[in-house]
Amino acid sequence: MITVAILGAGIGREHLAAYRELSGAFHVTRVIDQDLARIVDIREGDDFVASAAIEDALFDPDIDVIDVCLPPHLHVSITLKALEAGKHVICEKPLATSMADADAIKDAAEAGGKQVFPVFQYRWGPSLAQLRHMIAADLTGQVQTATVETHWSRGSEYYATAWRGTWAGERGGAVLGHAIHNHDLLTHIVGEIAALSAMTTTRVNDIETEDCAAISFEMRSGALCTSNITLGAARDETRLRFVFEHLTATSGTEPYAPGGQAWTFTARDPNQQVTIDAVLAQTPEEAVGFVGFFTEIGKSLNGKSNAAVPLKDGLASVELVTAIYHAARTGMRVALPLLSDHPLRKGWLP
Repeated sequence: MITVAILGAGIGREHLAAYRELSGAFHVTRVIDQDLARIVDIREGDDFVASAAIEDALFDPDIDVIDVCLPPHLHVSITLKALEAGKHVICEKPLATSMADADAIKDAAEAGGKQVFPVFQYRWGPSLAQLRHMIAADLTGQVQTATVETHWSRGSEYYATAWRGTWAGERGGAVLGHAIHNHDLLTHIVGEIAALSAMTTTRVNDIETEDCAAISFEMRSGALCTSNITLGAARDETRLRFVFEHLTATSGTEPYAPGGQAWTFTARDPNQQVTIDAVLAQTPEEAVGFVGFFTEIGKSLNGKSNAAVPLKDGLASVELVTAIYHAARTGMRVALPLLSDHPLRKGWLP
């Protein structure tokens, strides 16, 4: 049994719900939040201890994992404290807001022999399992192009929380806090990025950070991909399309768990559709979102699998955001990986 302390009862509510479904593997023993009423609000007969002090979790010898669900500006400092206390860490996005801080987390994890799992729960769900299964079965061929749409709605109610929409509190806008999951899916399926160009702007809300963006990617495979982002859509929708050599995979519009909704997989050669459909039907079941994500973390911590999101993917996500902001501010086409002396290595705050 893996014991967990959740820090933050906001998005921590969703984490807790997933842990409840995995009660044979995880036991949440503490939930920490400065607003104790928020903890009361998410308790459903759970036996965890509620408190306001993060130190209660860090110094509890019976805690295996610290699950960081706090505002972005606290992620690095709390992750480093948890590692220093000898805990494994699950950290909500973004893992860090500079490449230098991301490297500090990497160094601390290696020094302490502990694992850090960046939260990218969008990777899990039946449809994404089907896509990975077909790639493994060599039915897709090379990726030719892909497009990612993060078209969500965020207004005054969302930004009523003081730290949101600010560089000091949120550390970034739609690129960092909203599209980061879909960009992780893009690289998870298509592979590494060789270069990118980007434009960002603030058109929807009276905030400091960007709420719209358009990004183009050249992948190391040669595929050309795009990402379109807005927080001014009529409703929250995520749409992904991967055009492979032999088929096209298209998601639905489910915003927060795209792998949980049925996708269409269409053969370029209609004669191959029967084969594709047969392989789709044979794909093993996979849980959606946080349940799938935590399932793989449990296996990893017990030495049974390495399919959980590795720390290196969290580091790559921070590097990608750095490159996007650099490209948007300079108008330059930015090559990846970034060099060790990159001007934004210590952070992209303006």
